[in-house]
Amino acid sequence: HVARKSAVEAVTAEADRFAANVLPIIKEAQKAGATSLRDIAAALNARGVATARGGQWHAKSVSNMLARA
Repeated sequence: HVARKSAVEAVTAEADRFAANVLPIIKEAQKAGATSLRDIAAALNARGVATARGGQWHAKSVSNMLARA
C-alpha cells in the first residue's frame, strides 16, 4: 500500500508541475481572445504545446486542466 500511495503522489506531483507550466499559456490565450474551451485548445495546439502525454489538446483536456487549477 505504501508503494502505491507513493506512486500516486508522484503522478499527482508531476501533473501539478505540468499544470503550473500550461496554465500561464492558457491565461495568455484567454487574454488574446480565446473564450471557449475549443478556442483555448486550438491556441495551445497552434503554439505547439503538447498535452502531458504528448497529444493534441481538445476541449475536454482543457476543461480537465482548468479543473486541476
